[in-house]
Amino acid sequence: MRLQDKVILVTGSTTGIGKSIAARCLAEGAKVILHGLEQELGEQTRAELDPEGNRTTLKISDLTRDEAPGDLVQTAIGAFGKLDGLVNNAAAVGTGNIKDTDPKKFDRFIATNVRAPFFLIQAALDQLSKTRGSVVNIGSVNAYSGEPELLPYSISKGALMTMSRNLGDTLHREYLVRVNQINPGWILTENEKLRKQEQGMPDDWPAHLPKVFAPSGRIFKPEEIAAAVIYFLSDESGPVSGSVLDIEQHPFIGRNPPKC
Repeated sequence: MRLQDKVILVTGSTTGIGKSIAARCLAEGAKVILHGLEQELGEQTRAELDPEGNRTTLKISDLTRDEAPGDLVQTAIGAFGKLDGLVNNAAAVGTGNIKDTDPKKFDRFIATNVRAPFFLIQAALDQLSKTRGSVVNIGSVNAYSGEPELLPYSISKGALMTMSRNLGDTLHREYLVRVNQINPGWILTENEKLRKQEQGMPDDWPAHLPKVFAPSGRIFKPEEIAAAVIYFLSDESGPVSGSVLDIEQHPFIGRNPPKC
């Protein structure tokens, strides 16, 4: 198994992509620190992924609070004695454009999607340096510019990508800690299903996607993102650091325009 005996912290892992990442880490032999905002949902997720309860621990916390990063790292050390990997998956998701984005909304995206990963890496650095560990930041293809109605979200993911490339160089040189990023495209998570229905789309909208968005006829499953995360967490990725992997079903930059 590719993560045998490794200890991995996955933020935002009680649902969606994070839950799939946690499940795949466990399947690959790791011990996992689960994290979320809701106690009941967290306990349900832990019971589902780790029925015996001996390969996971759960931490419920708001990552935007100053004490959260240190508390999460200490939770990992207290439960399993070390930390081999950090997956910064938790994110604020939502719409916003140049006119309707007020300071409170803008700051929410930055606090969750940029500030929290930065200080989690800072808090985990000493432990990760002991294990020559790996950080995987979960970004978005919207980091490259995004859509008009996803402006503050896109800005935050662009900042995260800059951080990943910068730290992927400096931390690897100075601490032998690798930092990489995955930029997923459109993912069919539970929350995405609900968001689209709330926006007026029919319940079966995933079955009726325009080929311009989904040439294959479908969008990605969370499990497909999790598979890529395992490569960066595992030893088989060797010295890879500072890399950004775009997971999309068409070239996101320089794409051939569809014929009308």
